[in-house]
Amino acid sequence: MKVKDVMVTNVVTVDVGVNVRKAVERMNNQEIGCLVVLEKGNFAGILTERDVLKRVVAEARNPEKTLVGDVMSKPLIVVDPDASLEEALELMFEKRVKKLTVVKDKELVGLITMTDIARVHTALVEHIKRLAAKYDIPKRMKKVIQYYVV
Repeated sequence: MKVKDVMVTNVVTVDVGVNVRKAVERMNNQEIGCLVVLEKGNFAGILTERDVLKRVVAEARNPEKTLVGDVMSKPLIVVDPDASLEEALELMFEKRVKKLTVVKDKELVGLITMTDIARVHTALVEHIKRLAAKYDIPKRMKKVIQYYVV
């Protein structure tokens, strides 16, 4: 599977000059956990719930006076939509992040998270179980399912 098969495409953005309170309000209204941050139309970083907790709440900063650009995670880590899920996971571990912005030809096309990848893996395992129960399958396939699909 590829990143484009799993990513979400409705990515919400915010400008570096917006205060954190307004950014959090946007996240709450959209029921999302992060915003891609733009500066003059270019990718500048990402603001996550964790950024707000660590760099605003824990430091007792005023969210009205603190700008997104001052607390966002940067640089923005991007992945191509045609990358495999394995490549995306490798990048997440290498860069120590749980979210990757998906960019194609310098255009924001999606966002993929470690949760998205775990969710699709679980769904595939369940689908294999349903198919195994539905079909009369050969012994060699049963062995694979017995050992690898718990």
